[in-house]
Amino acid sequence: MKKTFTLADANRTLPLISRIVRDLVGRYPAWRELVEEYELLTSSQRADAPDPEVSQLERRVTALAREIDGYIHEVTELGAEVRSPLDSGLVDFPGRHDGRSIYFCWKMGEEVIEHWHERDGGFAGRQSIDALELAER
Repeated sequence: MKKTFTLADANRTLPLISRIVRDLVGRYPAWRELVEEYELLTSSQRADAPDPEVSQLERRVTALAREIDGYIHEVTELGAEVRSPLDSGLVDFPGRHDGRSIYFCWKMGEEVIEHWHERDGGFAGRQSIDALELAER
């Protein structure tokens, strides 16, 4: 069963979420670079002359991917959802408003959650939290 956050709950979780997401966003470019290097190296490799650097690079790519997966898992265990692309720093917190499911939407760099969107709205459908607060009055 998925966790449902109130806005206050989601904001209380932000200090931990923001540290995890900062680490995730910081490591993601290094992984992308290694993947590109690996793809370049393997595309020019001949079957009869394997490059020993390929297996070493593959291990590095795999280790970094596991580290990134670990960050995503930590956020998921807290009940939130990391959004793609992974280097965007976007996290959604499942919530409810007026009996319907919504997401409280946070982006790395924001001090508090200032936006929300419908479950199918995505980042493009972000609206100000003020709109929800006005609707509750």
